[in-house]
Amino acid sequence: MSLQSRAVLLDLDGTLVDSAPGIIASFRTALGALGHVLPPAQDISALIGPPIADVMRDLLTLFGDDRVDQALAAYRADYGERGLFETALYPGVEETLSDMQQSGARLFLATSKRTVFAHRILEHLKISRLFSGIHGSEPGGSLDQKPELIAHVLRQHGLGHTESVMVGDRRFDIAGAHANGIPALGVLWGYGSRQELELAGADHLIAAMADLPDAIGNVSLDQP
Repeated sequence: MSLQSRAVLLDLDGTLVDSAPGIIASFRTALGALGHVLPPAQDISALIGPPIADVMRDLLTLFGDDRVDQALAAYRADYGERGLFETALYPGVEETLSDMQQSGARLFLATSKRTVFAHRILEHLKISRLFSGIHGSEPGGSLDQKPELIAHVLRQHGLGHTESVMVGDRRFDIAGAHANGIPALGVLWGYGSRQELELAGADHLIAAMADLPDAIGNVSLDQP
């Protein structure tokens, strides 16, 4: 099926980019600023994807600390200075997105990351030109949750439910899409497991970036 009438909302971390090195380093730096040290071998990559305030709150709980706002400030200072540059495109992303755009699809970023960071990352990776809109969370907690963020993207660009589809790697992407009555495709190369995406009710699972255009073109948009 043609992509001509498709509006494709895409998650960032774990869907288009491997951002784990920079995010994890900045989490460790932020915790260190509050006097906490995570064991070097402790894997926190599974925490990538939820709203950052929720992740930070969970990490601080390990130390009996509730200074979430202070930790978030330290995280964002470090991430904005160096962490965001430790981000790499997954193989085939630029080529696939470019082909989709040329086939008539309109691409929109919908990430829980701060919008300003998302812009800087896409510009650093030289793919911002491919997007008709770049959207993320905003200061003050606005649009932190995926249902609200996706609703904002749809409203902001006048996108209908029968033309839109969400693509992401975590259950939050799936739930956010379904809360807005649009289908959600789960990618298997990110930070969420197949089991997580299946339990969340992903409408289709994609094993390779090259399979994304066909999956988007063929997914049913007739959501209740």
